[in-house]
Amino acid sequence: MNLCDLALGKRRRIVFFTGAGISAESGIPTYRGKGGLWHQYNYEEYACQLAFDRNPEKVWDFHEERRAFVARCTPAEGHRIIADIEKHIPGTTVITQNIDGMHQRAGSRNVIELHGSMWRVRCDCNMGVRENNDVPLRSRQCDCGAYLRPDIVWFDDPLDTEVIERAMRAVQTCDLLITIGTSAMVFPAAQIPLIAMQRKVPTIEINPEKTGLTPYYTVFLKGTAGAMLNRLWAHASWTTP
Repeated sequence: MNLCDLALGKRRRIVFFTGAGISAESGIPTYRGKGGLWHQYNYEEYACQLAFDRNPEKVWDFHEERRAFVARCTPAEGHRIIADIEKHIPGTTVITQNIDGMHQRAGSRNVIELHGSMWRVRCDCNMGVRENNDVPLRSRQCDCGAYLRPDIVWFDDPLDTEVIERAMRAVQTCDLLITIGTSAMVFPAAQIPLIAMQRKVPTIEINPEKTGLTPYYTVFLKGTAGAMLNRLWAHASWTTP
């Protein structure tokens, strides 16, 4: 099947499944790839509940630095093209493993964040989860006196069941799945493209390098998100079928 056969513009329920690779073009380091964040830092000191319980100030120093860095970055071409596609095809859904909020900043509205967001904080008290875009945070503590926690999925944290259910519903009803910039190594998120494949839905993988799932995709496009999405864009016809 070639790109013309996929008829991007005639799809009505596209799912984009994105990982750190799409934000690499914004200058945000990946996590496990070459030069990735977890090659430089030990997650056991900065990205798990035990570390936070031991030294919340140290963990917050790390995450505040990340928030400040990401705030200086801008959405990449890939983020912007996906947002444009959503404008043409309102049934488009973005399922992302990223916590940087770049899809929303680019204009995407239907975004499912599997691993949470660095722009939210939470507390176990009745204040719950709330958005917080302050850089730096005005306070690291909740009104109840406890430390606020980044509303992200750390190592050893379970994924939010409601979020997973939303993602599964989207991929179980999509008519095209496009995976971008993910290693397909992190489960249960890595199961998402498998569901589309089992349904015999056309699937596209966009990555600079092949992954363990590459042979199972309908089409593999080797390259950056921006360049390959532009290639898909060139084959799209935005007329009503």
